[in-house]
Amino acid sequence: MAKKPKTAGGTPATVALTAAGIAFEVRAYEHDPRAESYGLEAAEALDADPARVFKTLLASLDPSTGSGQRGRLVVGIVPVTGQLDLKALARALGGSKAVMAEVAAAERATGYVAGGISPIGQKRAHPTVLDSSALNHDTILVSGGRRGFDLELAPRDLAAITAAVTATIGR
Repeated sequence: MAKKPKTAGGTPATVALTAAGIAFEVRAYEHDPRAESYGLEAAEALDADPARVFKTLLASLDPSTGSGQRGRLVVGIVPVTGQLDLKALARALGGSKAVMAEVAAAERATGYVAGGISPIGQKRAHPTVLDSSALNHDTILVSGGRRGFDLELAPRDLAAITAAVTATIGR
């Protein structure tokens, strides 16, 4: 079986952006595993306004109650300065309820490690919602697929490559 070619310093996110012809800038920094908030750490290390730095969170939409079946995984992208409003996320995707996904499930479904989950280039495409506050900025930063590795790009480009809808899902 042939191995996939490696790109120097690339991640599935950078490969996907390059293939789509979307302009982006790599913004790397030395990650401190003791940091309390990886997102706020990124903002400080990259000298970026924290309102422009977004985190990628996975949730389970309409999880069952007692049948043993899980809901479908969905992605919420919100500023690191706030929290994901799970009710708003569910409404934005036509669901009734959402709960945070288990870390192991998020890692398996995306192919990324927690704290470095990129909304771009995940193993499987998931319904995605980008917080509408992203549209207030020319560019935003999201994880590039590993801790200490962010990507700066236009929010409309992020929405396009992830097929995201925009809604107010942060609080």
